[in-house]
Amino acid sequence: MKQPIYLPNVVTLQLDQKKCTGCGMCLIVCPHAVLGMDNGHARIENRDACMECGACAQNCPTQAVTVEAGVGCAAAVINTALGRDSSSCCCVIEPKEPQGDKPVDIEITYCVE
Repeated sequence: MKQPIYLPNVVTLQLDQKKCTGCGMCLIVCPHAVLGMDNGHARIENRDACMECGACAQNCPTQAVTVEAGVGCAAAVINTALGRDSSSCCCVIEPKEPQGDKPVDIEITYCVE
C-alpha cells in the first residue's frame, strides 16, 4: 500500500539535529515512518507523510523534534478554500464579547496581503 501524503509542503514538523541524541524514540512512536536514522541521529525522511499527531515531539526527551499538532493541514485547507497558497496567513478567529444570555459568536478577521 502506498504511504499517505496529506498536503504537500504544509507540515510544521522540525528537527534540530544539534539537540538529537539518537535515542530513536521518534521513530518508534511515528505512525507513518516519517523519520529515519542517519549516522546516529534522527532525520526527516518524508515530511509530507506527517499527519502532525505530535507523538514524536511529545516523546522526544531533548525537544529536538517540534510540530504544531494538526496546524499545517488545517491551515492548508483554509488557505485553499480562500484561494491562497498554503504558505499564506489565513485568518484570526476571536470570540466576540458575550451579550447577555445570547450564545458567544466568533469574529473572523481575514488577512489582507
